[in-house]
Amino acid sequence: MGKTIQLDLDDKEQLVLLAKALSAEVRIEILKLLCRYDLNINEIAERLELPQSSAAAHIKVLEEAGLIITSLKPAVRGSMKVCTKQVKSFNIDLTTDLEEETEVINMPIGNFVDYYVEPTCGIVSEKGHIDEEDEPRCFYNPDRIKAKLLWFGKGYVEYRFPNKILTNRTEKRLELSMEICSEDHEYNFDFPSDITVWINGIEAGTWNCPSDFGGRRGKLNPDWWPDKNTQYGVLKTWILTEQGTYLDEEKVDSLPIKDYHLSENAYISVRIGIKADAEHIGGVNLFGDCFGDYAQNIRMKLVF
Repeated sequence: MGKTIQLDLDDKEQLVLLAKALSAEVRIEILKLLCRYDLNINEIAERLELPQSSAAAHIKVLEEAGLIITSLKPAVRGSMKVCTKQVKSFNIDLTTDLEEETEVINMPIGNFVDYYVEPTCGIVSEKGHIDEEDEPRCFYNPDRIKAKLLWFGKGYVEYRFPNKILTNRTEKRLELSMEICSEDHEYNFDFPSDITVWINGIEAGTWNCPSDFGGRRGKLNPDWWPDKNTQYGVLKTWILTEQGTYLDEEKVDSLPIKDYHLSENAYISVRIGIKADAEHIGGVNLFGDCFGDYAQNIRMKLVF
């Protein structure tokens, strides 16, 4: 019956031999004969009206490519070389198994490019408040780029990540991680919130956060931050792969990474917020690298 062989662009030597073997019509005719019979070289030469030496040369090329095998069998005078087709089919994948590359982008939480928020809301830097609390207009303050913690009761913040690294490359995996939790006036362990992430305008999963966490100080919080306020969050990771969309390794959608069109625009849009029709509209606390328990901002890891 023969076997099926699988090749890709890294199998250079085999591809060259295969291309050479199939580059002559007479060798294709030999393969067609061997689909029906095992034949010796003399029989092949006779059927195709070839000199025996030419038939032998063509057989050698086919054998080097692994398409046929030859074996010696007894004959009336000595032995004869019998040819048998070795391969039923072959598949050529026009890709290469290059080592994966990785790009990590750290986005400060104050670098949002769009927002809509409702109280409670506010922004603080490592040293103190940026503008006044519960005033949505303060999110336009130029000093927002110094933010290390921001919060809002309803709405969203949106970021734009550079994607130039994906030019002429194929994205394999995206990981988006951030420390987040619900938002009440003060910390509140019984305060759920359905926090959603959208990537390029496509919903990538919702985390039902159980609490606005407190009761102990966040490991990184500056001394001036009051104990009664939100103290820390949970580090959550949204993951896009070729197999689907995941939240902390739990599959939330079958949508593959290619359907997020990461390289088609001038940037990758990331929106973090609460849907208007969410069951639990409990706000968002978003932690930077000087608040909470994790010394990071919003972190995007691209594998390509």
